[in-house]
Amino acid sequence: QVQLVESGGVSVQAGGSLRLFCAASGYTYSTHCLAWFRHAPGKERVGVAGMTTIGGITTYYGDSVKGRFTISRDNARVTVFLQMDSLTPEDTAMYYCAAYRGGGNACAQWSLYNYWGQGTQVTVSS
Repeated sequence: QVQLVESGGVSVQAGGSLRLFCAASGYTYSTHCLAWFRHAPGKERVGVAGMTTIGGITTYYGDSVKGRFTISRDNARVTVFLQMDSLTPEDTAMYYCAAYRGGGNACAQWSLYNYWGQGTQVTVSS
C-alpha cells in the first residue's frame, strides 16, 4: 500500500521560496510516477510537477510553474521534494503528493494518479 505524507506548507510573502516534502513508502520507485498537485479554493485540482525514473529521471511541469518549481527526490528515494521559487498569491493552494504505478510519459498524464497524501497548505500573501 502506497503511503504519502506531505509537510512543509506555511505562509510566505510573494517573491519568496518554499520547499515541500513528501515522505513516500510502500511503493517501488522504479515502477511509479511521483507528482505534486495543488487545489486552490474555487478551482479544480491541477498537476504541478511529476517525475519518472524509468530510463533516467524525467520531470514534467504545469505551464503555470515552469521555471519556478522543481521536483526532485533524495538518494534514498523515500522523500520527494517540491522547490517553489518566485511565489505569487496565485500559488496559494493545498498541495498534494501523488503516485501512480507507471512510468515514462504517463507521469505527465495527471488524471492517472491514484495514490494521494493528505495535503499541506501553502499561502502566499502580497
